[in-house]
Amino acid sequence: MFSALSMKFFSFERHTFLVLSSVGYALLLSNVQADMSVPRNKSIPAVIVFGDSIVDTGNNNGLTTIGKVNYPPYGKDFMGGKPTGRFSNGKVPPDLIVEELGIKELLPAYLDPTLQAEYLITGVNFASGGAGYDPLTSEIANVISLSGQLELFKEYIVKLKEIVGDDRKNEILANSLYILVIGSNDITNTYFSTPLRKSYYDISSYADCLLNYGSSFLKDLHELGARRIGVFGIPPIGCLPSQRTLKGGKERQCVDYLNQAAQLFNSKLAADLSSLGNKLSNSRLVYVDIYNLPLDVINNPQKYGFKIADKGCCGTGQIEVAELCRFACSSDSDYVFWDSFHLTEKAYRLLVHKILVQHLSSFF
Repeated sequence: MFSALSMKFFSFERHTFLVLSSVGYALLLSNVQADMSVPRNKSIPAVIVFGDSIVDTGNNNGLTTIGKVNYPPYGKDFMGGKPTGRFSNGKVPPDLIVEELGIKELLPAYLDPTLQAEYLITGVNFASGGAGYDPLTSEIANVISLSGQLELFKEYIVKLKEIVGDDRKNEILANSLYILVIGSNDITNTYFSTPLRKSYYDISSYADCLLNYGSSFLKDLHELGARRIGVFGIPPIGCLPSQRTLKGGKERQCVDYLNQAAQLFNSKLAADLSSLGNKLSNSRLVYVDIYNLPLDVINNPQKYGFKIADKGCCGTGQIEVAELCRFACSSDSDYVFWDSFHLTEKAYRLLVHKILVQHLSSFF
């Protein structure tokens, strides 16, 4: 039997402004373009994000789920120290992507009740912490499934058309950058922490099952007008502080079988995207590796300006996430991880920059 703390933790496990002036954004955009090889005659009018807690910017706040973090110490380094539902101490990858691209300062959650109509023009976020490719993953966590996120996107398209008209709407949809970050919860939670899928699949066939859901989603997204789509792989989930604590033995080592499952899924995903990209007209499907660089940061934190990579900043750093994260360390810039699942803004900023430099040109 699990303890009450373990049960609460596994529940969480089911879900892993300063406003710049227009001149400042123009300067930022020109620098980014020079660094990241965006063709001069091309543009990215908006960024649209789907996925899980790595990229959720607050969509879970209004849901009846324990998978939400709109309370301190989350957001302690966000603008004004405000907890917004971002699973970190500050900004998360969607914010950093639009910032680096010079589009805007933050990528708002689509379900944010204060969302202004004009924000839709430059992109919004549909991600929901706790979601997975597998509908069962989202159902267990009581969050927005991938198909549910797609339904919200359809609603967004209708609103966008009302704001800018049909022609401009189509132009925005075709040229925007779409990001999908999902899959970790399927592996760590639905597969390895419950018998609900493990009884019917080995890990390879379960990965194939996840990819079937993913391919269906990408086809639907393409049908709705998306063309530039970046699909992130699964990070080294065996090295999450939570997994080290729960499954890494007394020494809290990285859990090999979890990392091997992530690598297996990633290899299948890369191949699947290559095949699917050849079938979807005028599409750019880009596989984004977020396994190898994060693993190197975790294994060699000093190399990247960190001191601690096996524990999070909040609580003991070994198990706390969401409402178990009651207090934070005094020096989160020393940490790769904010809680036992999610990275600090400093770590996310490093990764997002490297990813954009490496992959942005692939979308053109």
